[in-house]
Amino acid sequence: MLILQIIVLALIQGITEFLPISSSGHLLLVPAITGWPDQGVLTDVMVHMGSFLAVVVYFWKDCVNLLMGLLDMARGRANAWGRLALLLILGTIPAVVAGVILDKLGFMDLVRQMPVIVAWNAIIFGILLYVCDRFGLSERRMSDMTWVPALIIGLAQAVAIIPGVSRSGITMTAARALGFERPEAARFAFLLGIPAIAGAGVLKLGEAAHSGATISFGMILTMILTFFVALGTITVLMKLVRHMSFLPFAVYRVALGVILLVVIYSGIPLGAVN
Repeated sequence: MLILQIIVLALIQGITEFLPISSSGHLLLVPAITGWPDQGVLTDVMVHMGSFLAVVVYFWKDCVNLLMGLLDMARGRANAWGRLALLLILGTIPAVVAGVILDKLGFMDLVRQMPVIVAWNAIIFGILLYVCDRFGLSERRMSDMTWVPALIIGLAQAVAIIPGVSRSGITMTAARALGFERPEAARFAFLLGIPAIAGAGVLKLGEAAHSGATISFGMILTMILTFFVALGTITVLMKLVRHMSFLPFAVYRVALGVILLVVIYSGIPLGAVN
């Protein structure tokens, strides 16, 4: 890959993974807009691993508490952190099941060639994000999480496998619809993404190793750059959600989707995609 392509991919993934605007959708648009060759699924996996490392580093205290909580639960000592860990595992199951099924069906390879899906999902889920954030109550915190909302948010995360939906966006949307405070919705969404991103990454890397594919230096460099960009993005976003709504992200999603639809349906060449 060109160094410029590496930088662009790292910036896009690092910024969009944790903002509710869809990282997978933006990654699919890179080759469509620039005309560069598709970076491929393996490169996408590597940049997602960079995002995974960033969220683990930012929430390292939570991660340690969750692991210790699970160990205590295994010893028969019930505790809040162990309970939360089990809820995160429960919320991850729908995405894992959906991901395996769609991958076996070749769904991801198909949608990589369809930017129109990104456009419509950007609009639809952008509007949904605004509605749920605007009219959702703010009366529940992480300590109020039970298996029902955890499963609902997990089901929402499974939908985010479709490019343009946004994993962080739809999980925050679901949490806000269920009445969770904005910072708590973002925190749960990020923690829920840790096992999902890690599981998908391990699966794809295993498939790549089995097929004989190799991880290039460019992929590793992209992952490292993504880590630093993502870490900065999480830090900024967690501060912003304490003082502002999700309206700017909803507006951006709708505007992006409308522009893409105008370009696509007007027949204007979209980079390499006609």
